[in-house]
Amino acid sequence: MAILEVKNIEKHFENTKVLQDVSFSLEEGKALAIIGSSGSGKTTLLRCLNFLERPDSGSIIVKGNTLFDASAKASDWEKDLRKKRLHFGMVFQSFNLFPQYTALENVTLAEKLLAREREDFKSRKREIYKEIEAHGLELLDQMGLAERTGHYPHQLSGGQQQRVAIARALALKPDILCFDEPTSALDPELTGEVLKVIRGLAEQKTTMIIVTHEMAFARDVADQVIFMDGGVIVEQGDPKEVINNPKEERTKQFLTRYTEG
Repeated sequence: MAILEVKNIEKHFENTKVLQDVSFSLEEGKALAIIGSSGSGKTTLLRCLNFLERPDSGSIIVKGNTLFDASAKASDWEKDLRKKRLHFGMVFQSFNLFPQYTALENVTLAEKLLAREREDFKSRKREIYKEIEAHGLELLDQMGLAERTGHYPHQLSGGQQQRVAIARALALKPDILCFDEPTSALDPELTGEVLKVIRGLAEQKTTMIIVTHEMAFARDVADQVIFMDGGVIVEQGDPKEVINNPKEERTKQFLTRYTEG
């Protein structure tokens, strides 16, 4: 059964159609790579899935529950918006860490804020925070950052900052982890660090959607791939088939140009 179903999503900015009739599904424990040129709609699609943008039409279903349906009242968009976002963890290309907080504080902040809504928070505050910090330390250790927990973002390399951002996204245990060009701001050496972490998450059967320009990575790590152009899905399927033997002419042009570049 699919953990995520995206049906007929469209998004317009004034007269520009950024997404047109985008539909796909994703099974639990699988990794989906989304490839395509700049401006093809990849980031906007991720923003719609994370409820950072409201689609103009379509629906988003997670674990059989409809989180968004464009045919519903517009006011329903705001209803339980934060709760809907918890289904998705977002890792941005520019890290977006809080500079005034340490690595551990960045990872645990959201979980601590949510804990305040627990009925037993006042009576168990110290114990709850201790559990959250232990979880944060475990995630940073998983990212290879056990010795960097007390460091601030400016004391970390770009690759280390991105790994903190991944740990932060995992902290709230989302159903689906989303990456928006996670290596675009990194040099080749640091890119390898982050791709190794994502590869490890894939091996652990973490459900992921990865917008990436790393074609070899998409081919070797993802379970399925989508090629987007002009706001539409041009081709999708097995990564090795799509990337090594694309059927659509537009896909062939993109991959040839990418290889030559």
